[in-house]
Amino acid sequence: MALPLSDVRVLEMGTFITGPAAGMMLADLGATVIKVEQPVTGDPFRSFRGKLYAPHFQTWNRNKRSVTLDTRTPDDRAALDKLIAESDVFIQNFRPGVAKKLGVDAERLQGINPRLVYCSISGFGSTGPDRDRPAFDTVAQAASGYLRLLLNPSRPRVVGPAIADAMTGFYAAQGVLAALYERQATGRGRLVETSMFEAMCHFNLDDFTHLRADDQLMGPYSRPHVSQSYVFQCSDGAWIALHMSSPPKFWENLALAVDRPDMLEQPEFASREARIANYEAIVDYLAPLFATRPRAEWCARLTELEVPNAAVATSEEVLASPQARALELEITAPGPFGPFRTIRSPLSFDGERSLVVTAPPLLGADNAAILGRSDPA
Repeated sequence: MALPLSDVRVLEMGTFITGPAAGMMLADLGATVIKVEQPVTGDPFRSFRGKLYAPHFQTWNRNKRSVTLDTRTPDDRAALDKLIAESDVFIQNFRPGVAKKLGVDAERLQGINPRLVYCSISGFGSTGPDRDRPAFDTVAQAASGYLRLLLNPSRPRVVGPAIADAMTGFYAAQGVLAALYERQATGRGRLVETSMFEAMCHFNLDDFTHLRADDQLMGPYSRPHVSQSYVFQCSDGAWIALHMSSPPKFWENLALAVDRPDMLEQPEFASREARIANYEAIVDYLAPLFATRPRAEWCARLTELEVPNAAVATSEEVLASPQARALELEITAPGPFGPFRTIRSPLSFDGERSLVVTAPPLLGADNAAILGRSDPA
């Protein structure tokens, strides 16, 4: 099993998603990640659905160990300091100023261990008028300009998963890896900082590039119009997605698939520019055709003709698919309340996949092994 970070030790004082996501990214690559939690309650995500082991918590905390410390007390701060002296990375996602109150600010911890890579994740950054504003996923999506690209103008609703939370964690892990690489040459750690606002602005890079390069303000339909992306409901009520992009052969073969060989002779289909300008008319033309057959039949037909398509799958359908099974995407480990099932890391090294996972820890499960004490979590 490929574990490139097997010699890296991480302390994570993360809650909810951003900090835990960064820790999990490193844990998936083999790092020993020790999650430092508050006694009794732990990461607030634990209690979202009973037993201090909610699915929300499980998502971002596999492959970790858990200890409970209250760093506001002298004994627990001393215990943390001992762990800091032996660690490579420290991750926290507190609001600015909170880390110092808890005695876990970068200056103090790097004073103990100058080699420590200290990662600080915030909502809006460490400077500026918004530095103290609370930020959650939807706030960051909205503030960065990303949320407006997901809203259906005719029925605006917040949709989809916690993209800002997850992406911020991914960017933080990337920063940690860069600092660890640099440390090999310098021997010293770094203060790595990112925020949900900065991460989502970068993730939304295409929006800003179009604004500055072409004076174009993108909207929710800008990308699907340009990429010629569509979703259609089939006769069985299931949905199918098409990404037609620019190659003419996609459209030529689609015309064959829907039994309309003369379709491209119509003005709205005549060119890529015409299809972009007449996107809604094309939807109106194709939607009734897709409603005549079940999705499985459309998928087979389009795939045979090399038209880019996929079923709009449920998570259950994904896991049951031959492709997911061939790639061994779902992995299982014993868990405290039954089998723990999750999706493996998407990275392979020299053709080797990481198929072993450790279930998220119970609160304080490693107090005895790591702290040498068996007091209640």
